[in-house]
Amino acid sequence: MIRDITLGQYYSGDSVIHRLDPRTKLLWTFLFLISLFIEDNLWYMLGLAVLVMIYIMLSKVPLEYMVKGLKPVWFLVAFSVIMNLFSGGGEALFTFWKIKITNEGMHHAILIGMRMIMMVLGSSVMTYTTKPTDLADGLESSLKWLSIFKVPVHDLAMMMSIALRFIPVLTEELNRIMKAQAARGMDFSKAKWKDKLKAILPILIPMFVSAVKRAEELAFAMEARCYQGGVGRTRMYPLKRRFSDYCFIVGAWGILIAGILI
Repeated sequence: MIRDITLGQYYSGDSVIHRLDPRTKLLWTFLFLISLFIEDNLWYMLGLAVLVMIYIMLSKVPLEYMVKGLKPVWFLVAFSVIMNLFSGGGEALFTFWKIKITNEGMHHAILIGMRMIMMVLGSSVMTYTTKPTDLADGLESSLKWLSIFKVPVHDLAMMMSIALRFIPVLTEELNRIMKAQAARGMDFSKAKWKDKLKAILPILIPMFVSAVKRAEELAFAMEARCYQGGVGRTRMYPLKRRFSDYCFIVGAWGILIAGILI
């Protein structure tokens, strides 16, 4: 399960999606997530699913890699689908004892399952095809107008960039700690939940110590390089939109407007 966490990992490639401006991918993802919740039409959701598959194909990220990133959320998806399956009114499709599945419940369960899967896939393509530094630059540029209200946009973007950058590092560190504890006789497959909680403590403590140590080393490194925030800083590679960016932006707005009109 630990190795299945792919959030924050960059998949190197040279696809159309890789070459898009990070601001375009942020806007596309934002509008796509809004589009998922403005309409309960099943055909509209199927259309969005087709668009997500095309988006993944254009990114050239292997489908098995995308499915691997879904593994940590399968339980949450299944739980949400089951909870919606037995709720709602409408005509009963299946009845057993006091359990009743209605057409409305089935409709809502399918929609919530599709929404959750497409949320993860649509957001994952953005992180897989965008380097953390580019993503932070795109977020900072997109939210630059908030500086009028004294919002520290550069600091927030830097924090997000660091968080995304260290997710794979901390995941690998956690995997290494678990292997070290297993080599010392720790059993992580105990049936009782109390024993499982006791087994977590020897992992969390060294994990917390390692995270604090890495944060301290990063702070020292930034200070040694005279980092003073975003005031007066320039970029080696300025962000620039191309024709393909404007095509994706128009397409994202078109998807949202279509959902509103439906």
